Amino acid sequence: MTVYKPDLGDTVEDTGTRKVGKVMGFEGPYVQLRPVGGGREWDARPENLRPVTAADALSSAVAVANSRSRGEQL
Repeated sequence: MTVYKPDLGDTVEDTGTRKVGKVMGFEGPYVQLRPVGGGREWDARPENLRPVTAADALSSAVAVANSRSRGEQL
């Protein structure tokens, strides 16, 4: 099985956490991701990443914006 290797700035899904994020960097064996709508970065295992479509990325950003508008913590 070939592991997907994202580039800096790519939007990906972390299937381990079921979150969508932008690739912010690479640290050791991990890929650092930040939620599409902003927020705290997290480390993801490269084998858990998959590219997302523009529609998936937009849907994720809208969900984050809606949560913020309700005053929810992310």
